[in-house]
Amino acid sequence: AAESGIIKVKTIAARNTDILAALKENSSEVVQPFLMGCGTKEPKITQLCLAAIQRLMSHEVVSEAAAGNIINMLWQLMENSLEELKLLQTVLVLLTTNTVVHDEALSKAIVLCFRLHFTKDNITNNTAAATVRQVVTVVFERVVAEDERYKDTIDQPVAVQGNSNRRSVSTLKPCAKDAYMLFQDLCQLVNADAPYWLVGMTEMTRTFGLELLESVLNDFPQVFLQHQEFSFLLKERVCPLVIKLFSPNIKFRQGSSTSSSPAPVEKPYFPICMRLLRVVSVLIKQFYSLLVTECEIFLSLLVKFLDADKPQWLRAVAVESIHRLCVQPQLLRSFCQSYDMKQHSTKVFRDIVNALGSFIQSLFLVPSTGNTSATPNQTGSNASGNAGSAQTSPGVLGIGGGATVLPAFEYRGTWIPILNVTVQGSAKATYLEMLDKVEPPTIPEGYAMSVAFHCLLDLVRGITTMIEGELGEAETVSQTTAETTSLPAQSSEQQDLQSVSDQSEKELVSRAVWEEMVNACWCGLLAALSLLLDASTDEAATENILKAELTMAALCGRLGLVTSRDAFITAICKGSLPPHYALTVLNSTTAALSSKSYSIQGQNVQMISPSSESHQQVVAVGQPLALQPQGTVMLTSKNIQCMRTLLNLAHCHGAVLGTSWQLVLATLQHLVWILGLKPGVGGALKPGRAVEGPSTVLTTAVMTDLPVISNILSRLFESSQYLDDVSLHHLINALCSLSLEAMDMAYGNNKEPSLFAVAKLLETGLVNMHRIEILWRPLTGHLLEVCQHPNSRMREWGAEALTSLIKAGLTFSHDPPLSQNQRLQLLLLNPLKELSNISHPDIRIKQLECVLQILQSQGDSLGPGWPLVLGVMGAIRSDQGESLIRTAFQCLQLVVTDFLPTMPCTCLQIVVEVAGSFGLHNQELNISLTSIGLLWNISDYFFQRGEIIEKELNKEEAVLQKQAEEKGVMLNRPFHPASPFDCLWLCLYAKLGELCVDPRPAVRKSAGQTLFSTIGAHGTLLQHSTWHTVIWKVLFHLLDRVRESSTTADKEKIESGGGNILIHHSRDTAEKQWAETWVLTLAGVARIFNTRRYLLQPLGDFSQAWDVLLDHIQSAALSKNNEVSLAALKSFQEILQIVSPVRDSEKPDTPPAINVSVPVVVGTTTATSLGRSFMRTDSIGERIGRYNGSEPPVITDEIEDLNLWWAAWNSWYRIGSESTRPPVTCDKLTFIPSQPFLTALIQIFPALYQHIKTGFSMDDLQKLGVILHGAVSVPISSDASPFILPSYTEAVLTSLQEAVLTALDVLQKAICVGSESMQIMYPAIFDQLLAFVEFSCKPPQYGQLETKHIANAKYNQIQLFAPAEWVALNYVPFAERSLEVVVDLYQKTACHKAVVTEKVLQNIIKTLRIPLSLKYSCPSESTWKLAVSSLLKVLSIGLPVARQHASSGKFDSMWPELANTFEDFLFTKSTPPDNLSIQEFQKNESIDVEVVQLISTEILPYANFIPKEFVGQIMTMLNKGSIHSQSSSFTEAEIDIRMREEFSKVCFETLLQFSFSNKVTTPQEGYISRMALSVLLKRSQDVLHRYIEDERLSGKCPLPRQQVTEIIFVLKAVSTLIDSLKKTQPENVDANTWAQVIALYPTLVECITCSSSEVCSALKEALVPFKDFMHPPASKVQNGES
Repeated sequence: AAESGIIKVKTIAARNTDILAALKENSSEVVQPFLMGCGTKEPKITQLCLAAIQRLMSHEVVSEAAAGNIINMLWQLMENSLEELKLLQTVLVLLTTNTVVHDEALSKAIVLCFRLHFTKDNITNNTAAATVRQVVTVVFERVVAEDERYKDTIDQPVAVQGNSNRRSVSTLKPCAKDAYMLFQDLCQLVNADAPYWLVGMTEMTRTFGLELLESVLNDFPQVFLQHQEFSFLLKERVCPLVIKLFSPNIKFRQGSSTSSSPAPVEKPYFPICMRLLRVVSVLIKQFYSLLVTECEIFLSLLVKFLDADKPQWLRAVAVESIHRLCVQPQLLRSFCQSYDMKQHSTKVFRDIVNALGSFIQSLFLVPSTGNTSATPNQTGSNASGNAGSAQTSPGVLGIGGGATVLPAFEYRGTWIPILNVTVQGSAKATYLEMLDKVEPPTIPEGYAMSVAFHCLLDLVRGITTMIEGELGEAETVSQTTAETTSLPAQSSEQQDLQSVSDQSEKELVSRAVWEEMVNACWCGLLAALSLLLDASTDEAATENILKAELTMAALCGRLGLVTSRDAFITAICKGSLPPHYALTVLNSTTAALSSKSYSIQGQNVQMISPSSESHQQVVAVGQPLALQPQGTVMLTSKNIQCMRTLLNLAHCHGAVLGTSWQLVLATLQHLVWILGLKPGVGGALKPGRAVEGPSTVLTTAVMTDLPVISNILSRLFESSQYLDDVSLHHLINALCSLSLEAMDMAYGNNKEPSLFAVAKLLETGLVNMHRIEILWRPLTGHLLEVCQHPNSRMREWGAEALTSLIKAGLTFSHDPPLSQNQRLQLLLLNPLKELSNISHPDIRIKQLECVLQILQSQGDSLGPGWPLVLGVMGAIRSDQGESLIRTAFQCLQLVVTDFLPTMPCTCLQIVVEVAGSFGLHNQELNISLTSIGLLWNISDYFFQRGEIIEKELNKEEAVLQKQAEEKGVMLNRPFHPASPFDCLWLCLYAKLGELCVDPRPAVRKSAGQTLFSTIGAHGTLLQHSTWHTVIWKVLFHLLDRVRESSTTADKEKIESGGGNILIHHSRDTAEKQWAETWVLTLAGVARIFNTRRYLLQPLGDFSQAWDVLLDHIQSAALSKNNEVSLAALKSFQEILQIVSPVRDSEKPDTPPAINVSVPVVVGTTTATSLGRSFMRTDSIGERIGRYNGSEPPVITDEIEDLNLWWAAWNSWYRIGSESTRPPVTCDKLTFIPSQPFLTALIQIFPALYQHIKTGFSMDDLQKLGVILHGAVSVPISSDASPFILPSYTEAVLTSLQEAVLTALDVLQKAICVGSESMQIMYPAIFDQLLAFVEFSCKPPQYGQLETKHIANAKYNQIQLFAPAEWVALNYVPFAERSLEVVVDLYQKTACHKAVVTEKVLQNIIKTLRIPLSLKYSCPSESTWKLAVSSLLKVLSIGLPVARQHASSGKFDSMWPELANTFEDFLFTKSTPPDNLSIQEFQKNESIDVEVVQLISTEILPYANFIPKEFVGQIMTMLNKGSIHSQSSSFTEAEIDIRMREEFSKVCFETLLQFSFSNKVTTPQEGYISRMALSVLLKRSQDVLHRYIEDERLSGKCPLPRQQVTEIIFVLKAVSTLIDSLKKTQPENVDANTWAQVIALYPTLVECITCSSSEVCSALKEALVPFKDFMHPPASKVQNGES
């Protein structure tokens, strides 16, 4: 046979090119020898043959028939148990090389392998098993290849009937049929039924069958999916089989007693169970779409296997199976769609997740059957691959034994290690792969937990990545621009509206699936994860759990599932905080969740609350943020880890957080608080100093973390700039409500508040500047509330945040820029203004500092924001403390110095208002004063930029006017009729006016000066009509207020000016201080009236204004204050001097300057010549031109002028009469006007008189007289007297007296040159002067006031402060000067008719009689001497006049007066003072002699023109003078002088001369003189006789001095008489006289004996003249002549 085979081969080789193909045809013959060789059963031959056959097969030269033969031969070998391994090899080669073996042959080959598998020999067994597996695979691979071949000609498969004839599968192609048969039999075998196709099977194990089934299903799913027959097999055969095999596992309960169930329960068998689960995994994975219902059952079973009462290994294997599902998110999605979303279906997906959750819980709650108290090293040996995981955990060395701490879960004492079971995302099972184990293995502790843990993680990872991927695609695909993330529901609706395209429908569908998936799984996940999180002791595990929670939260957020999102976030939040931490937000959320507590298979999954005894490393101890301090709380590293996750969540998924920002932020706030982070600049949180919380303890571990955390915190809020508007609003709202809570907590205590929210609001605001408008209102609205909080730290931060935001907002480069977006700028500045409503000073300081910084940085570009900014400064009130006012004022100063030009002109008025309001603040005097300075600067600015400001204001005004008209309302602004620019000035003036009546003197003074300087310097800018307002509304209004305040001011003494400033006594009462103000104001107004008269006079009501001004001057002058009254008069003087010079200089040039084209130079020169410092360059001419336009200036007529003057005169008269009228009662406090005042008053008269002289009448003169008299009689205070009176001995006039005389002088000069009608005033002037002359002897009385003579007044140093006494002045010099004036005047006016008729001379004499009669008794000696000389002068002029008018009788009454005057003077009753020296006496005597001489020259010669009585009186007087009897008071030595001998002699001579004058006209006269002589002679005779008698009697004693003097006088008289008689014409002498003279001779002779030498010498003189009588007797006539 072999040889024939060789020949065959050769011939084939020779004949055919294609050897192999030919061999194949004849293969039966070729193979035959080998088959026979195998039949020998000789091992060697058999091996050779098999090898040969294999060679043939490998070259594919075996035909179908040959193959059949080979298989039969192999079968025989098998039955003989020969060369089993070779057999298997051959079968394998045969089946794999090609497809020739099929159908019966194939089944035979397969059976052969199966039978070999069940031999006793182990090696054969295993080899056979492998071969079977390969053969099965080959069968199915053929099907795949066959399908490939026919795939182009696919004919519709006929629908498969549920045919019972399982063998006729007619529709299948050959390979497929084999496969079908094979698979069907495998099922039969596993089910322990007889196979249909694999005939000859002797035995079979289920485990092997299941493995084969699994491998087929796993490797060739497409066969089953493409061929309906196969699918049918799956449904009809495989599934029921699996379900049936599972039954023991389902029924079994661990630990249930057998007695409870009657039938013995089959125990679950590990290998089958495990293989079943593998099959199920494959089925679900590959054929889910075919076997939906069956899968539902499988899945439910899987879930059941996790029950706590199932064996540990079963649970572990089940968990592994579930894990396989969990890593396939698409599959999970299908579950969800197929079951959970169908109405009456089991919620499979939810159950899976919940089962995992309860499984994990049960692991903690039921101690595991494994070694609970397993020590680490034991566990170490059990756990496969835990070394890897151990290294991930921090290698903390245990104290005992140095074993490493394993990562583990620990919960309520249950400790479960975490094993490193799989790589994430792949389900690498351990126990499902243990195909060789028959007994259930021991499961290491923690294995099931670890797998379940990974299930959860993979589940979350899978779902989220899938859904988010799809979401992303959907977003990119969808055309809508709507933000799908923030409002999923809404956006999907929008898409619907846009186009009901497949796209949007599809999206709606998938969205529903996503939502269902999340809804189904979140509860279970959350429960499990929270528990694990709480139990985790390993950082890596914790990280994974947190990551899962985070991704879920984010996913829920994106899908808009609020409840679930919040639940996950809450879990993370709770993890971040210490256990049992009281945080209301979280507790409320949890309560809501647990009330829904989700049931899983009937058992409640409680949200297990965190256990407290966690063995975590404590990294920080801090104080909880709560109302009552509750000790401390501890943060573990896990808390910090959670916190970082939370930060991460907020940072990356902020957009989907929505309302849960509240949770997140509340938690962060508490953590930040516990960690002691405090906000720093810009709102970033920095680790606080350790001092902050006494109980805050941070370990180094956390210290290094803190900067990172605070950094992330800041970044979290920085990232808010990428959120969309809605999310941003959520964030802001959350922060605001957090902040409100913090505020509530901070009420009523001054504990450190939580500033987290405020700081973060600030940070959020700062990073969202580009869209600040959308969040500005809620943001600032809230911060303003914070600023009002009573807790200082809280409001300080509120203010800090608000001001930082405002500053940042203003500096941010917005688009469009702020300068073009005024609305935004005002919006930004508005909160700054709102702060003004808060009274806390610290807030206001912040506000003002902010303003200051804004000014410094943005001042130039504030534009429309100015009113707000200025309003902030202006809102500061006096009671708000110095530092506030000072800061606000700094801002204002900055504005005034730098920003006036850049602000809109409409704001200038506000600046004025604000500056004024600072002036009124009474906190800090310097600020008030400086603010007045600012007002001055502002006025300067107005002046310099006047035109620009005016233009801009007028433009603005026009706009406003238009608006007002449109609305139909009146334009309402202060000082309305004036132009806007003038209104600005008026506002400025009004402000200064208010300051002029401030309670503080310094402010008043400064404001007053400024007001008048401004009006003076810049008043020319005002329009003419505006002056009316200035005068009435500003100046007079001010004067009224000052007058009122001054008159009501307090007279109490102010001790010191605050601090230790001493106040000068002239300012030590409020009244005195107000006096100064009054003075200033009045002077200022008067000055304006003076310098601006040319502007004011053309105004219609100038005369009213004039009257009001005079009224003010009058009331000031009559005020009971010397300073004010004096100043009033100065102002009076000022307005009186004004008129003429200005008037005169203007008259010539103004008209030409306006009408004719005279160069303006003229104008300017006059302006300068007037010396008006205030005029700038414009001349008066131009200015008047500006005011009056075309018409020439109206120069007021004279009449109006006169009226003004008479008004002034009336005022003057009222002031004078009031002030000089003596007081009715007298007490200490009587006010008596001062000398300077009276002087000034009287000095005004001359100037005034110049203007009213034309109408000055006698009445007026009378009035004047009263005033002059009154003024002079006012006494002065003894305090003042040393200053006013030099010393009372010097004859000097006081200035007042000078003034009075000047006034009269002016008058008399005016009368002198005046008309006749004025001359009648002379007598009145004389009267006035004479009244003054009388003062020399009797000073005037001032009412009832007691005055002391000046000499007695005490104004010596010691009593300087004694109450003042009133001192009468020394009037003598004044009276004497008046007298001189009288004499001068009389000399000029003696002949005037008025003077004659009004008996002026008589009055003069009458007045002079007073001092003359007093003579030595006069207060001053000079008086009577002057009186005498004056009398002599007056008489020398007056007597001739009197004689002239003798006939008229106008002088009749004068003569007796004159006679009396002579009499009183020459024979005065007053005695000369004792100390009068002889020389003085002789001088005085010579005066007397002069008088007698006047009589002898001026009167006696004209006796015939003079009344007789007068002459008689004179004679009698001379007679009396000639016999001057001795005066008793003289000393002996002086006697001869003191006798006034000279005077007597002159009298005597005059008498004699007059007696014997030849002009004796009437006998009567002669008789008189004779009578006189005889009397004289008789008296001499008597004296002599008496003397002789006495002399004789006295003997040696000298006679009394008087008598001696008398006798001497008589003797002298006798000698004089004889001399006179001799001189007279003889016919005039009566003979009788001679007789009497001679009769004396004997008597004289008798005296010779007298002993006194003086008498003797007199006697000698008396006797000598008698020689002339020694005539010879009558006969010898003529001898006597020789």
